[in-house]
Amino acid sequence: MLTRWIMSVLSTWVVLMVISGYFSDYFFIRDMKVALLAALILSIINAVIRPVLVFLTLPITILSLGLFLLVINALTLLLTAYLVDGFTISGFWAAFFIGILISILNYLIHTLILKRWK
Repeated sequence: MLTRWIMSVLSTWVVLMVISGYFSDYFFIRDMKVALLAALILSIINAVIRPVLVFLTLPITILSLGLFLLVINALTLLLTAYLVDGFTISGFWAAFFIGILISILNYLIHTLILKRWK
């Protein structure tokens, strides 16, 4: 579990640092320390608040065939941006697409790296 958490923090940090240079109009991170703090806070939010949101919105998630989970990802990113000073996301759609990129990188890391270690 600790390895998965470290990999999630790593993938979030990588996405945040790579995207900040290309999409600076929609997304801003002050420095690397803030990026690591945002990744840590995001993983805590994903461990504590996200399961509650998923449970409460289960009917909508089922009706949308799971696509509403992308909205929940965007909301957790916006909450992280609200809590971490120096980490800014301009709006919902920016958070939506950043959430998609973080999910893709998490999937790649977990399938390509973690499954080879087992």
